Amino acid sequence: MNVVTQDSYAVWENCLRTIRSSIGNQSYKTWFEPIKAVQLDGNVLTIQVPNKFFYEWLEEHYIGLLKATIKKELGEKAKLEYQILMAQPNNQNNKNHTADTGPWQMPNSAMNPFIIPGIKQVRVDAHLNKQYVFDNFIEGDCNKLARSAGLAVAKKPGGTAFNPLVVYGQVGLGKTHLVQAIGNEISRNHPNENVLYSTTETFTNQIIQAIKNNAINEFVQYYQNIDTLILDDIQFLANKQKTQEIFFHIFNHLHQGGHQIILTSDRAPKDLEGMEERLISRFKWGLTTDLQTPDLETRMAILEDKMQQNGIELPRSVVEYVCYNVKSNVRELEGVLNSIIAQSSLNQRKIDLDLAREAVRNFVTESQRELSLDHIQEKVANFYKIPVEQLRAKTRKRPIVVARQLAMFLAKNLTNNSLKTIGDMFGGRDHTTVLYSCKAVQDMMDTDKAFRITAESLEKELSLENYA
Repeated sequence: MNVVTQDSYAVWENCLRTIRSSIGNQSYKTWFEPIKAVQLDGNVLTIQVPNKFFYEWLEEHYIGLLKATIKKELGEKAKLEYQILMAQPNNQNNKNHTADTGPWQMPNSAMNPFIIPGIKQVRVDAHLNKQYVFDNFIEGDCNKLARSAGLAVAKKPGGTAFNPLVVYGQVGLGKTHLVQAIGNEISRNHPNENVLYSTTETFTNQIIQAIKNNAINEFVQYYQNIDTLILDDIQFLANKQKTQEIFFHIFNHLHQGGHQIILTSDRAPKDLEGMEERLISRFKWGLTTDLQTPDLETRMAILEDKMQQNGIELPRSVVEYVCYNVKSNVRELEGVLNSIIAQSSLNQRKIDLDLAREAVRNFVTESQRELSLDHIQEKVANFYKIPVEQLRAKTRKRPIVVARQLAMFLAKNLTNNSLKTIGDMFGGRDHTTVLYSCKAVQDMMDTDKAFRITAESLEKELSLENYA
């Protein structure tokens, strides 16, 4: 094995600094942080990448940037070579199926729904939601690696380095959607293969029933004849010794036979507690990739896709307000949208910012919410001892105009809301009014010491409340 030289490390670090300034932070973390410098031989730099898919992705998407960066560091004759880390042992791509045992019945007619007569002759119900497909799984920096790996697996299940494919992340980020999309795509591309999706809870309950009915061998044999096994929420295997033991043998049989295994978890395999080390070791054989919280642009794309699926349109200001304030996961984003649709339909209400605020308030806790425009308005109105409604009214009385302009100024400085959204929240004013108000406040702060103290004090108080 090559030893990393100081020169190769220094050259690659310089390259990384250039690359980091050229691409998004998430893309950098996903595709460049895992790379290691191996050696520098003249003008040839060798780097190590985790697997072949990683190398292919770099060649397809970043080859121009890599060439330019290497040449900048080592000159026009510079070359880049890859060393692919092969971390998947004992994977033979011959699909060995166990022999048929013939029809059988569970005692007392207590049939396990996943154990059926004539295992190899009967098509397995995949238990997949047909709505979960790649077309409606919105790609962003938060999920690009996982989605790309999923597509690769769907094209060649059991034939890539991603076996098992482990997708982890917090609740509501799309793990189940992604793995079921892989399953649906495999079923479409390989109609003769048996694909099965199951939750860990269902899997465990089936084992309990099989043990009660003295049918554990038949249960294991059934699972060993699956071509692609998708098991959701493997963290629930924790502290279930018998279930882990049975799954260990199923895993080994499938993996050694070149069958695809896809797993999800709420944390990385290394962080799973109450799990046998031999299982954790096997979870690490393939690719482990995470789904992260989607950024604003991805959240807006997701919401717009959900709107299209439901055949509805929301005002742009409502879309922006919802996406700025619902940040934690996609499930809550969809819940807010459903709430808006239901309220509008059942109560014949116009879809506007007031309705959006109510929906967000019901789904998102204060600690999760960004500093809201409502709160800024209330803070400023209380300070000036005027009704908050006056900040949204058309009145042009001087004290109210000053308060309104200050509230707009604070909204622009302390939130990520667009100028249009801010204007909409102040009685439907346009973005030019917001810009004018911000400039007017800055001019007053430059010429009126007392006003500057007021503005800075309110801004500080609001900032402290936001991070409390």
